[in-house]
Amino acid sequence: MHILIVALHRADQPTGVCRHGSGLARCLTDLNAVDQITLVIGSWQRDYFAAFSGLSSPKINLIDVEIKNNSIARNLWFLFQLPRLVKEQSPDLVHLSFPLPVLRSRFDCPIVATIHDLYAYDFPDNFGRLRAKFNQLIFQQCVTHVDGLTCVSKTTRERLIYYFPSVKKNQQLNITYNYVDFSNSEPKLPDFFRHKGNLSFILTVAQHRKNKNLDLLFAAFSELKIDHKIPKDTELIVVGSPGPETENLRQQIDELELQDTIHLLSKLRDRELQWLYINAQLFVIPSATEGFCLPLAEALYFSTPCVCSNIPILQEIGGSECTYFDLSNTPTLNLKQAIIQTLPVSSHSTKIPPTQFPFSKRRASQSYLQFYSEVIETNFVKNKQS
Repeated sequence: MHILIVALHRADQPTGVCRHGSGLARCLTDLNAVDQITLVIGSWQRDYFAAFSGLSSPKINLIDVEIKNNSIARNLWFLFQLPRLVKEQSPDLVHLSFPLPVLRSRFDCPIVATIHDLYAYDFPDNFGRLRAKFNQLIFQQCVTHVDGLTCVSKTTRERLIYYFPSVKKNQQLNITYNYVDFSNSEPKLPDFFRHKGNLSFILTVAQHRKNKNLDLLFAAFSELKIDHKIPKDTELIVVGSPGPETENLRQQIDELELQDTIHLLSKLRDRELQWLYINAQLFVIPSATEGFCLPLAEALYFSTPCVCSNIPILQEIGGSECTYFDLSNTPTLNLKQAIIQTLPVSSHSTKIPPTQFPFSKRRASQSYLQFYSEVIETNFVKNKQS
């Protein structure tokens, strides 16, 4: 089986979509039934995929596309150049690592897409009104034209069916959780910490977007420091790529006078992120909405104590392993209490991945194989009937 994965995306540094694309390729290399994987990226993503993702399997053929990195150029390439590339490569199936515009009639093989979230519908403030409408149009065009959809969680699947009830009868639907696998990785001290000494820190991993509620975390952290509820040397590490909220967050840090205590980091390698999970006193996710939340699964992999907002997707991923706080009524107070409750049990000891970890590479690869097989078979029957 030859699978072509489209991971060409505007981001030139680690994001959920990029990590999903590279993780999907690595996941499929473990399957005997898959003998070739073509991974398509933008030329601006070359350094990330080469240095961060470890795509060294001989099964993987990495193709980077030389186009301008803007919305018009990318979408025109998806519509007109991607079908030509697929025809040249002759895969058995095309997997879009996120929703993008497709002209189904231009493809001879089945197409599936990963649905990460419904932010464009559930949280349009992430994009702005005009861009949200544009994203909704692309999302709708993709969802209604591909042969199959794989969702990263049950919650995402429920939201998808809520907005697009027809997909349940018109397309193959699948749920495959993102997986976590640091088994072949050694933690590496990030450069930021080389002169910090024995630093105590709370960790969060999130892009700078409205739904991530980083401003809520900053406010709670500031009050905990002022009230001496956490050790005075505790710092807050925020790992995530810049986004629409970056300037607001920087301004909030200045207003709280926490420039030396709250640190915004980005472009970290997986090994450096691994070190942060292992050494963090606490991991916090205060989001209003998520599609899966890979960072939470990664924190759980290392048994890092976790505090999460009490929303369905984080309950789905975290189960009984996390401390949850309510976003309604007094969210800042609720978050502060959850942090105080959870911090005393944390430690700097080496974290050991729990047995029977639910977000394993093996489970993901088997789920994708079954999904691909069903989509290919259904497409074959349809073509035969027509």
